[in-house]
Amino acid sequence: MKSVLIVDDIPSNRKIASVILKKNGWHTEEVDSGIAALNRDDLAKFSHILLDINMPDLDGMETCRRLRAQSALQHLRIVAYTAHALEHEQCEIMTTGFDTIVIKPISVQSLLAALEG
Repeated sequence: MKSVLIVDDIPSNRKIASVILKKNGWHTEEVDSGIAALNRDDLAKFSHILLDINMPDLDGMETCRRLRAQSALQHLRIVAYTAHALEHEQCEIMTTGFDTIVIKPISVQSLLAALEG
């Protein structure tokens, strides 16, 4: 089953992504921070992580670096989602280990395309 952990500090952003994905056959779970994501002991059960870039406790780029450092999580497709649409910002985000980026506001098509990559 396609499963995604949605990581975002804003509840409405998590809800929008979750509703879109559930309607398209995905299993979703949500957490509100990078720290909460990293503290889960079941991360390996997910096939994907949708990771917000701007979060107050630990930003998405550092969270991605830490996820990529764990050998048991190399299978994860990690998708950044952010309002930072400038090319140099996207380049910086990609250097931290993300597979792709979705620019907010997300659409059904852009989210599904990024996850199914």
